[in-house]
Amino acid sequence: MKSFISFRAALAAVALAGTAGTISSCKDYLEVDPVGLNTTSYTFSTVAGATAAVIGAYDPLSGDNGYGTRISMYYPFDSDEMIGSIGPVDGGRRSIARYAALPANTEITNPWNQLYQGVERTNICIEQIPLMALYTTGTPADTAELHRLHGEALTLRAQYFFELIRNWGDVPAQLTPAKSGQDFNLPNADRNVTLTKMIEDLGVAAKLVPWRSKAGAANERITKGAVKALRARLALYRGGYSLKGNAMVRPTDYLEYYAIARQECAELMANRGEHNLSPDFLQLFKSINEKKPSPNNEIIFEVGMATATAGSGSKVGYYNGPRMNASPIYGSSQAGVNIAPTYYYAFDSTDTRLNVTIAPYTIPSTNFQTGVALNTVYDGKFRRDWHIPPVPGTGNYLDYNWPLIRFADVLLMFAEAENELNGPTAAAQNALLEVRTRAFGGNRTRATTTLTQGGFSLTSKQNFFNALVNERYLEFGGEGIRKFDLLRWNLFEQKIAEVKANIEKLSKGEAPYQNVPQYMYFRTPSASALQWTRSFYRPSPANNAAPAGTVRINWRLSVDAQYVANTKPVGTVYIQNATTRATSTGAGLAAEYVPGKGKELLPIPQSTIASDPALVQNFGY
Repeated sequence: MKSFISFRAALAAVALAGTAGTISSCKDYLEVDPVGLNTTSYTFSTVAGATAAVIGAYDPLSGDNGYGTRISMYYPFDSDEMIGSIGPVDGGRRSIARYAALPANTEITNPWNQLYQGVERTNICIEQIPLMALYTTGTPADTAELHRLHGEALTLRAQYFFELIRNWGDVPAQLTPAKSGQDFNLPNADRNVTLTKMIEDLGVAAKLVPWRSKAGAANERITKGAVKALRARLALYRGGYSLKGNAMVRPTDYLEYYAIARQECAELMANRGEHNLSPDFLQLFKSINEKKPSPNNEIIFEVGMATATAGSGSKVGYYNGPRMNASPIYGSSQAGVNIAPTYYYAFDSTDTRLNVTIAPYTIPSTNFQTGVALNTVYDGKFRRDWHIPPVPGTGNYLDYNWPLIRFADVLLMFAEAENELNGPTAAAQNALLEVRTRAFGGNRTRATTTLTQGGFSLTSKQNFFNALVNERYLEFGGEGIRKFDLLRWNLFEQKIAEVKANIEKLSKGEAPYQNVPQYMYFRTPSASALQWTRSFYRPSPANNAAPAGTVRINWRLSVDAQYVANTKPVGTVYIQNATTRATSTGAGLAAEYVPGKGKELLPIPQSTIASDPALVQNFGY
């Protein structure tokens, strides 16, 4: 991993000098002029030159406008698991989280431009590499390497278009390098047509790139496992629902794409020497924070981050994760992602994913963990205090890689596709239970029992689907997956309504939250981590004063009438009881989301619309 980061950073700097400027028009976002890439006779005359070009095509994945911040931590939230940067609409990131974004929002414009930079760079590589003499007549080693590079470029382009489509819907689909003098008035392309093309390309790419064991590279670079996993993901998305105008629509040929997803996942599951589940959920995410390869190579493809800069670095673990307040040991962090309070209680108390996914503490200047109220609990998979060695100070680029896809997703995609095609077969059940069993320390009996106790079963196609929806909810919290799952299942509106209703029940102590304590108590021993002294699943004692040596904090009581009101559109008056009223500031979970308004998609940037008369703005903007 370390060697590839330096390799990527060095080659990207050489091959793509002068290409990272901000782009502001439709013509500009396609007609970039990369010094290295457009000198085709030189760059694409050697394997080294082609390698530099492809590594440069990876670069737009990273940085502030890629998966270093905005695409990974602004766009996927709010959902029914995580809340992005609590606060009222601000014209920036909070407007995105509250579903009140505007086309002029630069937090939307800049990532759009960067994704199209990625498309253009891959287009150049896809066109030029097969034209190289070495592609067909070179030595076996040169030919194999160029085939691999071609497959990587095809896969990268598919990933860039996938990200564009799932956030913006029908986007322009330029599939060749931009040429001087071409008509840049590009229309909206049907997303299903574009996805179909990308899925076909990934089928080609899978034949060109080697398995990880043959590639000699870490998972920051695309190998056959990544191609197959991403092809399955795109196929399920192509077979799912998507927003057309103000209606969610599913294509009639969706089962064909579920079959593709099933086949790709089955082939990955038959090659577990390449990728497999980590035996321990905690160690899987510790490996990211410690910048080590994931156990069993569970992370199939991750975005490599480097340089601690806005262009190629990552704020993962600084922007999100538990708050650090000028700790002399751990430094500072922003804590820009909180859990929906009810998400804590979606987990069984013995599920090992709970204390990895959720971090109910902060670290102030004392360096000791301090408990926080339920209304400010943080996401936990990416934490500054898990960095080895600790990073003091205010630096906000920890350069944690962003995991794009891992083997747990392969198992659950297989289970979903198998169930849709054949019902809850033993193969589908085993795949789902394999993921769940890992969560319960390898105890399959406990994994199955708690599934039933949670109100789920695997006894019919619909019951299995419901269990799968819940399992993905628990497995992928904070990984930028849930919102897009709900959209492709046409469950987004339902689940947003459910989580808001459940937050209200939690606030009132109504079932199923009647045993959630009003208060929690903790102590912070100097030689160990924070210790909670009572169960999160039992009511507070009648004498609720803090025992000696402990600190009492509001737990359920922190989810008060104002918190509930803030989940509703700004200005809404919420009446909790005869004496308690609150007016929404619009600062809470998906506060401005209203079904039928088209806000499930982001607006196409205003600068692009202004420069491209053939392009139509998304519905509702």
